[in-house]
Amino acid sequence: MRFYLEITLLPNPEVGLNFLWSKVFHQLHLGFVEMLDADKRGAIGVGFPKHCADGKRLGLGDKCRLFAEDEATLERFAAPQRLARLSDYVHCTGIRPVPDKLLGYAVYRRVQPKTNPERLARRYARRHGVDLATALNMTVELRAAGDNPAYPLSFRYCDMLKPSVALPFIRLQSLSGGQTFCLWISKTETVAPVTGSFSAYGLSSVATVPEF
Repeated sequence: MRFYLEITLLPNPEVGLNFLWSKVFHQLHLGFVEMLDADKRGAIGVGFPKHCADGKRLGLGDKCRLFAEDEATLERFAAPQRLARLSDYVHCTGIRPVPDKLLGYAVYRRVQPKTNPERLARRYARRHGVDLATALNMTVELRAAGDNPAYPLSFRYCDMLKPSVALPFIRLQSLSGGQTFCLWISKTETVAPVTGSFSAYGLSSVATVPEF
């Protein structure tokens, strides 16, 4: 990753930081989707230099950086134009070379809790041909009476406890189904760079971005 640009969010008393993250990252996600190749691989990675998941302190701060191997990729992405509607609340730098002196590298990865009730209900809805609201509220039979009494006979997805994930997140709306969901983002620091592709969220489970 040799080039980057930095986006700074500018919240105010009327427009909060979390709301801004949702709006900004929705626009970035649309751009990442457009630039995926035929194998759904992206060439732009996202870094969050103020990412914090230290005990009770969780947050992404007010900055993110978009990285690419070449300047042309970031020019084609055209971040300032994509964020033009939010120009009062966002500052976007020009494209710059990554500094020679780095703190290291980091992998920013999406984390999806397996016990998320809405996610499980969406999968149930697809399999059984019902809508999400129905899947969330219907009673699902787990076993026939007479089986192991230690387990419940039935349950509802809406009664499941929502997972507690100790990671910063951005609340987004699905482009396909319209549902809102949390994009939890973890950070793993490394000393050496790893090349690879990025997802439609600019994240990766292996590829690194520079830290400085």
